[in-house]
Amino acid sequence: MAEVRLSNLTKRFDNNPVVDRINLTAKDREFLVLVGPSGCGKTTTLRMIAGLEDMDAGDIYIGDRLVNDVAPKDRDIAMVFQNYALYPHMNVYKNMAFGLKFRKLPKTEIDNRVRRAAGILGIEDLLLKKPRQLSGGQRQRVAMGRAIVRQPKVFLFDEPLSNLDAKLRVQMRSELSKLHGKLETTIIYVTHDQIEAMTLAGRIVVMNDGHIMQIGTPLEVYENPQNVFVAGFIGSPPMNFIDVMLVEVNGQFYVDGGNFRLVVPQTLGGISRVRINRQVVFGIRPEHINDLAFVMPARGVQELDALVEVIEPIGSEVILIVTAGGHQFAAKVHPQTKASLHQSIKLSIDMNRMHLFDKETGEKIDLE
Repeated sequence: MAEVRLSNLTKRFDNNPVVDRINLTAKDREFLVLVGPSGCGKTTTLRMIAGLEDMDAGDIYIGDRLVNDVAPKDRDIAMVFQNYALYPHMNVYKNMAFGLKFRKLPKTEIDNRVRRAAGILGIEDLLLKKPRQLSGGQRQRVAMGRAIVRQPKVFLFDEPLSNLDAKLRVQMRSELSKLHGKLETTIIYVTHDQIEAMTLAGRIVVMNDGHIMQIGTPLEVYENPQNVFVAGFIGSPPMNFIDVMLVEVNGQFYVDGGNFRLVVPQTLGGISRVRINRQVVFGIRPEHINDLAFVMPARGVQELDALVEVIEPIGSEVILIVTAGGHQFAAKVHPQTKASLHQSIKLSIDMNRMHLFDKETGEKIDLE
């Protein structure tokens, strides 16, 4: 196995950088996920690692080997694509064996590898079928099997689940996690789906506009976003952002939204006095806002009156779109809420989970 190291990797299209001097290391046997919106540069990065896209500057190392000028077939990687890329005229066995035959491996070695991969993926009974006879999930397993038989140092996955329905995506996420555990290999995985990233990754790389915005474990990125972009991209529904003033009264700090004022818990630390009476962005996730009727009193949990604009029951919880003090935001509340459309509701705000961001730069304001 091997780590993958990118140093100042850059790619331009029409003189515009789509990947701009990124530095990143995927550790040996790590499951690293690149996540971000369409056009953020994640797939271009993956294709440069694979050698399918030329780079304009920087270096790529696989293990200790500089591979800038190494052909894709000689980089000891295997890539699984979004569209499966199976040969329609070949059965599953031949699709999986094709690359090994091309490398002129002995027939017994090819057979052993194909059958071992089929066993890992649970597709032994599909080996004689053609791709057109398979479901989307089965085709994706075949594509993974074709990668597994190569026994590469690194697996690259480019949005492999995006063509599957919602139920099958959940199942295949579980299968991918099991697969990583069995193979114990380095995986770099690209997706635009932040739930996919959160459930699969050992570490997440959040990208936007060709830059890395934050790297961390799923929990680190969720609980400690370093800027407004990451805070808004990770989480569903996304974090609420409200423009507020930071004020101080008798040594106590508040976020002032105009028609409401919420206490900044002292347990979070102090705020630099240079920010007092300045506008900042107050962030709070919908899951940290609830119907007050279902919340036990606790330190840092505060009450806010709001008007219900939209009610979205989704079974295990209810999403409310509410307004308070001229600000609109989302709340995830208890499924038995008595909230009524266009009626007032008392909400609890868990200020222990609040975030503050600089209004101009979007960067997180650390509480000390």
